[in-house]
Formats: sequence, structure tokens, C-alpha cells
Amino acid sequence: MVGDLCFLDSSPFAKLLDSCVRSKSGIDARRIHGRIIKTQFSSEIFIQNRLVDAYGKCGCFEDARKVFVHMPLRNTFSHNAILSVLTKFGKLDEALNVFKSMPEPDQCSWNAMVSGFAQHDRFEEALKFFVDMHSEDFVVNEYSFGSALSACAGLTDFNVGVQIHALISKSRYLLDVYMGSALVDMYSKCGAVTCAQKAFDEMVVRNIVSWNSLITCYEQNGPAGKALEVFVRMMDNGVEPDEITLASVVSACASLSATREGLQIHARVIKREKFRNDLVLGNALVDMYAKCKRVREARLVFDRMPVRDVVSETSMVSGYARAASVKAARLMFSKMMERNVVSWNALIAGYTQNGENEEAVRLFLHLKRDSLWPTHYTFGNLLNACANLADLKLGRQAHTHILKHGYWFQSREESDIFVGNSLIDMYMKCGMVEDGCRVFEHMVERDTVSWNAMIVGYAQNGNGTVALEIFRKMLLSGEKPDHVTMIGVLSACSHAGLVEEGRRYFHLMRLEYGLAPLKDHFTCMIDLLGRAGCLDEANDLMQTMPMQPDAVVLGSLLAACKVHGNIKLGKHVAEKLMEIDPLNSGPYVLLSNMYAELGRWKDVVKVRKQMRQQGVVKQPGCSWIEIQSRVHVFMVKDKRHPRKKDIHLVLKILTEQMKRAGYVPEADDDEICEEESDSELVLHCEMESEADTAVA
Repeated sequence: MVGDLCFLDSSPFAKLLDSCVRSKSGIDARRIHGRIIKTQFSSEIFIQNRLVDAYGKCGCFEDARKVFVHMPLRNTFSHNAILSVLTKFGKLDEALNVFKSMPEPDQCSWNAMVSGFAQHDRFEEALKFFVDMHSEDFVVNEYSFGSALSACAGLTDFNVGVQIHALISKSRYLLDVYMGSALVDMYSKCGAVTCAQKAFDEMVVRNIVSWNSLITCYEQNGPAGKALEVFVRMMDNGVEPDEITLASVVSACASLSATREGLQIHARVIKREKFRNDLVLGNALVDMYAKCKRVREARLVFDRMPVRDVVSETSMVSGYARAASVKAARLMFSKMMERNVVSWNALIAGYTQNGENEEAVRLFLHLKRDSLWPTHYTFGNLLNACANLADLKLGRQAHTHILKHGYWFQSREESDIFVGNSLIDMYMKCGMVEDGCRVFEHMVERDTVSWNAMIVGYAQNGNGTVALEIFRKMLLSGEKPDHVTMIGVLSACSHAGLVEEGRRYFHLMRLEYGLAPLKDHFTCMIDLLGRAGCLDEANDLMQTMPMQPDAVVLGSLLAACKVHGNIKLGKHVAEKLMEIDPLNSGPYVLLSNMYAELGRWKDVVKVRKQMRQQGVVKQPGCSWIEIQSRVHVFMVKDKRHPRKKDIHLVLKILTEQMKRAGYVPEADDDEICEEESDSELVLHCEMESEADTAVA
């Protein structure tokens, strides 16, 4: 202690405090502070400034604040020291008060405010400090520019980012490697891929951060294939990848379902010990294998991870769900120590994708009971489940939840337009066309999927003319049609019987919209032509398809042959359909009914015999209706319903009313095939033989 009093100045204490900062030891800093108090330097501004700085860097916020508050005299360095501490600990409002109280803030003071607010996601205020700093004629340096670009990235404010880039171009920091990397990152987060690539190309010197920024840009914004190309270029330039590089490249492989490239990256990871235990990289590998439906490999990586978190487990849940292993997904979910809304979303999506919609709805209710805040993805999956169930009541309840959560269906950092699209789809599938239209009209922003949902929805509900009118409005709005749009348009033409319009739109697909017709477009056209009785044209179109016609295409043409009584073409199509899908009862039933309508009972017997020999069983038709929250299910020829007498009485009354209105009901086609007993068919055949003999 006597030695402390002999110091000529406080520099020895300053050096001791520096060693405390290096070791991050708050305890040692307090001991040195205790010694300083007993010397003549206890009130010296220089050493007190160093104490504030040392306490802050050692994580002792309250100690730093106490020293600053009790300082008898302060200078600009004192204020800058406490500003640095306050912004580091997120005490931004207190930092603002200190900044305003400064008689003469300098460049460091301004930089502390810009960087502090940017680091704590108060981006707009960070940019305001940057603009004010520039207006006050303070020199803007690399730290100011870096923080301002970070704020632009956080706000995805492309316009301000371009202005800051222009300022950098006029400064001596244009060729700075850190500035270049920050520019690439800013443009990447703003989704400006071309600008990011240009900023990268203009860099004279690049480091690992520069390469990582560009790889991440393509991985997040697309095309993901370019991320792999940049990675190969990076390797050719002799730059060694780090864990961030590899995690981004693996994520790009996941987006592309590029299993082979993913396996190569995984091999590189295994060879380097420092990568093997990296949590982020491990999670990326699990996610990649899961998205490529290589669940076994995903599980192997997962099991070998020394540390796992909620991200690792959620990736496995999602992987099992994608591979249709919903039970395994549920088991993994149940074993999770920590669950977040992303985990719930993955499981709900799994059940929806695998057709277990009731369970998806039950999981949503569990999520709400767990007091978790649903995201737009949660509501998207819930609405898909409601649409698949055609459950209007449940869909309306989901809509109410969505409104309460403040969704406006607009593009932003987390776009929720697809929630509005899912709502339109749900209402359309429930037959509530006006409600779907109302959602569409109230959406703040729309995308191609929004227009598609309306066009397809109206087409499916038999309003083909309205669907085509919406398509014309879509074109006028500047939105470009895609393959789904054209399926809706052709389907609308088919339902409305607009043959000429259908032909025109089919030809315009390639000529005007640059869309090559896919199998579904050919199916719609064949259906359209078939309904209109243009069977030869439909058959010719089927022959010119660039792909093999499937059961849907053939089934559509066969149904048209049945309606228009073309037994020759119908027999040919039915035989083709039986080759493709021998266990499908549809073609047998339709062909049998066609023969029955023509009185060709021997052929009816032949078809039914063929059905028995092939082991084909006609599945009975099923329908259901919900009345007062109770679902009533009916099968063909079902006589088990407790109110069957009332139902048949109403049917009888309706039939009589229809007859009085001039309608002559036809016997149900399926009933011809199903209700004719073998003995009746034999009788028909005998009568047919007698008729042939009489004619002879």
C-alpha cells in the first residue's frame, strides 16, 4: 500500500485495469479500485474514466454506473465511456439522456449511439443518429458506415442502403474489405441479389466474411444453385471455408434437395475435428437430410451430435413428418425437453400433409392451451386442415383467431400474404365463394397465389365465367400467370362449356405467357373437349401429349365417352386404363354401364366376370353432412340411419316436384352395375340370344 502512495501518476493502475479487462475479471477490477480510493488519484478524471471502461468491459454494469455518477468532474471521455457501457447493456434510453446532456459530443459519442442502437435492433433511431452525425459535419468513419449498413439490413431498407453506399464511394473506405463485406450483407438482406454480386465483384480484397456473405445471399434469396457455384469459386481461390460457410452451403443443398453435394460437404465436415461438434453445422446437416427425405442419415447425424437444441429436434420432427412417419414425428416431439412454436408448426404440418387433418386441428388446440403465440405458418396449416375437412365452422373460428392476431395479409419481413391465400382456399373449398371474395378484396397486398385461389375457387364452384373475368383483372393488374393460373383458367372454360376460349388460352400459354403445358393442362383440355362431345379431337390431343397419359387423363376421356355414348372409343380407353390401374373399379363400372345402356348384356357379364377374376371390388360411394354440429355419414344403399323413413319421404316429395317441373330423372349409372343380380343378367343374355335367333 505504501508503494501505491509512491506512484508519481496513475498509469500503473491503468495498466493493472487493462490486465483485468484482458482476463474479464470484475473481482480484480474491484480490488484495484479499492487501492485507487486510498491514493491521491481517487478523484482523477483519467483513472476514473478507465475504471468506468474496465467495469463495463468486465460485465460489471452497476459498478461502472456508480463510478460515473459519483465523479466530481467529467469530460467527453467520461461520457463516451459510460455511453459505451450503457449501449452494450441495452440501456439505450439512459444512453440517450447522457448523450443529450453532453456539452460537446465528439465522433466517438456519435458512433457509440449509431452502433448501440443498431446492435439492439432499434434500426430507425440508429439511422437517424447517422444522418444527424453527417449533418453536424462529423467525420463518418468505417464504424459509422458499418453500423448504418447493419441498420439498413435490419430494416431491409434498400433505398437508404444505396444512399449510404454512394457516401462510401466518395470516401477512402470504398476499398476496405470490411466495408465491402458489409455492403454485400446489406444488399443480401434487402433481397437485392444483383447489387450484392456487383458489390462483391468490385471488391479488390476479399476475406472469408465476404465469401460467406455472398454464399448466404444466394442461399437465402436464390437461386440456391448459385450458392454452390460461389462456394466452388471460393475453394478454387484457396480460401478455406469455416463453419458458417459450410452451414450455408448445406442449407443450399437442402433447398435444392441436392443429396449428392450434401454428402460431399458432410464428408468434409467429418474430416475436420473443429467442425464435427459445431451445433449450427450439425443442425444444418440434420435439416438437409430431413428435407431430402433421407431420415435415416438425419437420425445418424442427430444421434452423434454431442449437444442438441430445439432446432435439432424440430428438424427431426419435420423430417419424420415429410417421410410420412407421423408416429415417429409425434414420438420425437413428445420427448423434446423444450418446444417452441416452430416445433408445433412442424408437427401440425406433418399431420396436414399426411391427410390426418382432425389430429392437426387437435394439435392447434393443444398449442393454444400451452399459451404459445401462433405464427402465420400455424394458421396456414390450420386453414389447410379446415379446407381438407370442408369444415366451415372450424374455418370461421380460425378466421376469427387470425383477425385477433392482427394479420393484414401483406409482404413485410415475415410476409403473411399466404395466410390470406389459405383463407380464400378454405372458403372456396367449403363452397362459400362470397366469403372467399371478401377476404381477397380486403387483403392489403396480393400475389400470384391470391389470384390463383380466386380463379381456381370460382372454377371449382361452377362459376367459370366469373373465374375468367378474374383472370382478365389479374392480367390488367400486371401479375403474371403461372402454371396453376392456367389450370384454373382451363378448368373454368371446361365447367362453363367455353370450348373456343379454352382452345385459345391453351395456345396462348406458350405463345404469350411463356408456359409450356404440363400434364394437368392437357387433362383440363381433354376434359373440356370431352364434355363438349369433341371426342376425336380429345383423343388426338391425348396422342400428342409429350408425356404418357395417366389414369386421370384416360378416366376423363372415358367419362366423356360414357356421356356421349361412344362405345368404340370408350372400350379402347377403358382397356388402356385397366392396363395402367388394374385394381381401379372405375373403368369396369363405366364400361359395364355403357354396354347395359345399349342392351349388350353379354358384354356386361363379360366385364363383371373380368372384375371378379382380377379381384377388383367397387368401393361404395360415401357422403356426409353436418347438421347442428353432428356429422351424418351415408353409404350407397345404406339403410342403417335411424331417420331413414323421413329421409326417403323427403326424397319422394322432391322427386315428385321435379317431375311436375318437367324433369325426367334417370336411373343412377352405378346402380345399373351394382343392383343387377347375376340371375337377372343371365335372363337379359337369354332374351338377347332369342332376339338374335329371331332376326336370323
